[in-house]
Amino acid sequence: MLLYSLCRIGFYLYNIRLFQNTTLEGLARILLGGMKFDLSGLLYLNLLYIFLQIIPLKIRFRKGYQKFCKYLFIITNALGLAANLIDFTYYPYTLRRTTVSVFSEFRHETNKVALFLNFLKDFFPIFIVFAFLVFLLIFLYGKFYIGKPKIKNPIIYYLKESVIMGIIGFLVIIGIRGSIGHSSRPITISNAGEFVKNPEETAIALNTPFSIIRTLKVKPFHKVYYFNESELKEIYNVERYPRPFKAFEKENVIFIILESFGRGHIGALNKDLQNGQYKGFTPFLDSLMSESLVMLDGLANGRRSLEAPPSIIASIPGTIEPFVLSFYSNNTFDSLGKILSKKGYHTSFFHGAPNGSMGFSSFANMAEIQHYYGKTEYNNDKDFDGAWGIWDEEFFQFFADQLNGFQQPFFSTIFSMSSHHPFKIPKRYQGKFPEGPLPLQKCIAYTDYALKRFFEKASKTPWFKNTLFVITADHYSETHLKEYQNAAGRFAVPILFYRPGNSLKGVIKTPVQQIDIMPSVLDLLNYDQPYLAFGESIFKKSPNKFVVNYLNGNYQVFYDQYLLLFNGNKSTGLYDRKNDAQLLKNILDQKPEIQKKIESMAKAFIQQYNNRLIENRLLINK
Repeated sequence: MLLYSLCRIGFYLYNIRLFQNTTLEGLARILLGGMKFDLSGLLYLNLLYIFLQIIPLKIRFRKGYQKFCKYLFIITNALGLAANLIDFTYYPYTLRRTTVSVFSEFRHETNKVALFLNFLKDFFPIFIVFAFLVFLLIFLYGKFYIGKPKIKNPIIYYLKESVIMGIIGFLVIIGIRGSIGHSSRPITISNAGEFVKNPEETAIALNTPFSIIRTLKVKPFHKVYYFNESELKEIYNVERYPRPFKAFEKENVIFIILESFGRGHIGALNKDLQNGQYKGFTPFLDSLMSESLVMLDGLANGRRSLEAPPSIIASIPGTIEPFVLSFYSNNTFDSLGKILSKKGYHTSFFHGAPNGSMGFSSFANMAEIQHYYGKTEYNNDKDFDGAWGIWDEEFFQFFADQLNGFQQPFFSTIFSMSSHHPFKIPKRYQGKFPEGPLPLQKCIAYTDYALKRFFEKASKTPWFKNTLFVITADHYSETHLKEYQNAAGRFAVPILFYRPGNSLKGVIKTPVQQIDIMPSVLDLLNYDQPYLAFGESIFKKSPNKFVVNYLNGNYQVFYDQYLLLFNGNKSTGLYDRKNDAQLLKNILDQKPEIQKKIESMAKAFIQQYNNRLIENRLLINK
């Protein structure tokens, strides 16, 4: 841990010209936070060593056994130090910590020996530092001696050692995960965003062994060149250059992301089901939709909660891997947090789970959202649901209270939580909400009620009438309706825009996706500066407007009434959603012109997405 902290300081000093905005206070925070990644990376590297030293067998006290362990320790940790030091010099060329993709990047090089010799010549001081650190490793290891204990009672000895092995194993798992919380995911590269002020600083917080190990199972993207630049922009251009007719409007913006609110649970979006008798489980949301601009064919861009914030707030979808778990999660990008902060907005993100859950606080920081409010800020565990976080009703009330204290204009996002396994609602509401065929549905009804209470409170505030509300779900959830049990239905979510006073009302029947939300909001605000978005404003007419998501090895491209499945090389399915709602009839090759057009959209999306993420070109000026 000491050597890794020295490496972190050395990495910063060696590349200090690339971290001009890093303050001493910020560096101290990064050094402290970085130890979390060091511990995880070192535990990964030393798993075999730890196992060999804790197995409750007397063989581990033999001289030859300990000699093998010593060499194992020195070699594995020398490799870890080497990886850290190589990034001293490699980072300026990539502007990110090295990941497992480096092995495929140099796989086809035939002059590896020459490259290594050139590296040795150009960066010889780095090798001197490496030799010194390995010397320290060997010297300090020699200061420890593992002696053989006197075993009076073998049974008690083996029982005691087995218990110790279990305890150490448990602690190792906690260290690797980076937390013990049931609602948190194992830390990954994107979690470095929690400790930085600027996206580029994540490289200081991380260490290279951790970055490589945590990306072993993640497939890197490959650059593709289906079209030249002019053809690509003609089919699918992600650079936005707005030219509004009016001045920018400093209207408050609130995003409400509802956990697991698949479209199948919402009565207002399923009026034709069950002979018009289907009621759904969201009476309040249904009533709000009658006064809103509603997307009848709203679609998520991902299948997991952690894919929703980048899609909705930054117009960056997930594909093969969620953006926040990919190699490229520390790229610099545009987001509503960043854009509206520059316009003088107070920006915030609310999620009632323990801080750090789902990596939301990290993403909020990377998206340059100024304030994060989680279970810690709520600071009242009597409202904890016992599993995930604060009950939605109480947390939505907390949300309203906090908004009252914010300076206008503000942009704020709240991510609900209670409609989640283990599907519990507060005891005081047992029997109040309809159960439905699925246990989730009573939780949907409860969160809908929490939403109703929030709007009742918000409607009495001075900021309410000057606020644009955008409501959607993070992803589809299980439904008992056969209409949603297909490749399209598994992404079906509500998307609606509500502005008090009914100045924004109606329905849009064409497919709309989560990544369309950011550019649509900026259009409504009359934003006038260039930005990059993979989605497109719903208020702009485009002949090539399409929706894309990824499922089971296929890019799913929705265009007009059609759905094309494309695996990156060829189309594998084409369906007419208008005349085949259940997607039972594959009409691939039966409509060649339509197929060719949508296939070109799929290819253009992949080229823009892959190449821009690889090259870190998610800003217009890059």
